[in-house]
Amino acid sequence: MIRRTLLAFLLCLTAPLAALAQDPAASVRVAIQTDSGTILAETDPRAPVTSANFLRYVDEGRFDGTAFYRGMVLSPAAGLIQGGTGGAPDRVLPPIAHEPTNETGLTHTDGALSMARFDPGTATGDFFIIVGDVSSLDAGKSAPGDPGFAVFGRVVEGMDIVRQILAAPKSPTEGEGFMRGQMLDPRIRIVSVRRVPIQE
Repeated sequence: MIRRTLLAFLLCLTAPLAALAQDPAASVRVAIQTDSGTILAETDPRAPVTSANFLRYVDEGRFDGTAFYRGMVLSPAAGLIQGGTGGAPDRVLPPIAHEPTNETGLTHTDGALSMARFDPGTATGDFFIIVGDVSSLDAGKSAPGDPGFAVFGRVVEGMDIVRQILAAPKSPTEGEGFMRGQMLDPRIRIVSVRRVPIQE
């Protein structure tokens, strides 16, 4: 009887802590360690599905040893870098539902993290980081009804590293279609991605 009472008491103490650790209404900070330096980013609770998907890849180590492989320069002050699993079958999880920016209120401006995809609902383990203002990737910006891409977080430290990766050398021949000339050569390795505490 005493043992059961003690167990119930301990469960009451730990339940709020477990709920807090998985609170979908809280931002989570991650350190993206690359060969070029470390980028600190935070997920945004306004995109809960996309943030949870990204954090699952983080927690399961699925980004470790991958790379930033693409740098798309749109102007001297704008572009994006893309990285992640690259569709590797042993790393990719099932695709997730699309969370458009006209529902989340997020936008593709400097430092935004967003999901790479083909059709809406096909995003898995590839993401990109925005440099400058590329709000043309927001829902409805390029054409009425355009679903855009799903922003789910933002870089809080290390945009100098992001810009350095964007400016890195690129292959003039690698890449298909509009991505030709955007593939980094060499790739910038993602050593690890880990949760880190948010400093108040």
